[in-house]
Amino acid sequence: MLTQIINTLKNDRRKIVFTEGEDPRILEAATRLVADGIMDVLLCGNPEKVKAAAAAGGFKIDGIEIADPANYPEMDAMVDAMVELRKGKMPAEECRAALSKSNYFGTMLVKMGKADGLLGGATYSTADTVRPALQIVKTKPGSHLVSSCFILVRGEERLAMGDCAINIDYPDTVDKDGTVTLKGSAKLAEVAIETARTAKFFGIDPKVAVLSFSTKGSGKGGTVDLSREATEKAKELAPELAIDGELQFDAAVSPVVASTKCKGSPVAGQANTFIFPNIESGNIGYKIAQRLGGFEAYGPILQGLNAPINDLSRGCNADEVYAMAIITLGTK
Repeated sequence: MLTQIINTLKNDRRKIVFTEGEDPRILEAATRLVADGIMDVLLCGNPEKVKAAAAAGGFKIDGIEIADPANYPEMDAMVDAMVELRKGKMPAEECRAALSKSNYFGTMLVKMGKADGLLGGATYSTADTVRPALQIVKTKPGSHLVSSCFILVRGEERLAMGDCAINIDYPDTVDKDGTVTLKGSAKLAEVAIETARTAKFFGIDPKVAVLSFSTKGSGKGGTVDLSREATEKAKELAPELAIDGELQFDAAVSPVVASTKCKGSPVAGQANTFIFPNIESGNIGYKIAQRLGGFEAYGPILQGLNAPINDLSRGCNADEVYAMAIITLGTK
């Protein structure tokens, strides 16, 4: 799956920031990425500690750039830029303190054009990777939220699932007067459209099922209305998209069930891109596919940001870091 992306990156050299430069999994992946000629690497951390960790693991990092937040020559300019970006929400002292941490420091390196993308989360939580991205890089024009997608691969079969890692649920956004400014269903519709775009990037012709425990009104309550309304909104925003909902999973993937429950659907029985109504169902769903279905899971791939920034699982291995680095810069 990664071969085409690798070829693109080899012909268009880019640089990635790893926020956890001392982590042996990061160091192993970084040395492989550079040795394979895929990308340039910048490691965040204390140079002596990074070099010691590399030596302990037997990793050759000669020629790999290391940037230390504690001794960065352009830190004053970085602080000034962050103060401006935060528009009075964080004073200079607070920005300087934040930038002493590699998650903020690395994100600012991307913002300032010192690198093309960022991969973190080997030791940081998802929130600690996403928060600096939202504050510094921010969402791209037209996006109201950041979401995530997992690409699942089993042989030649590829599926996309979103959002399984970022948004807990989809409440309406209201202003101080209690007026709804953005409906939850519009947020879920945005997730569906972004996930379809990600799926297409990975060679999937997206047939999008907005999932529920109900198919076309067979159930009531819970997230049924959310999934149905999100489908309607996504059709309005992206009329070219093959999308249907609300669908139960069996109706989404089984032609036999689809012929009974929702005959004539452009998606039911052949869905390959699945949109979950909350993080609980999404996270459980992709992990069932991974652990019981034998799929390899690539992600979470963050969607909606102005720059390619992605989050690792703290249980990741070096192979996953390697693959996610390629995906991160490949989606730039």
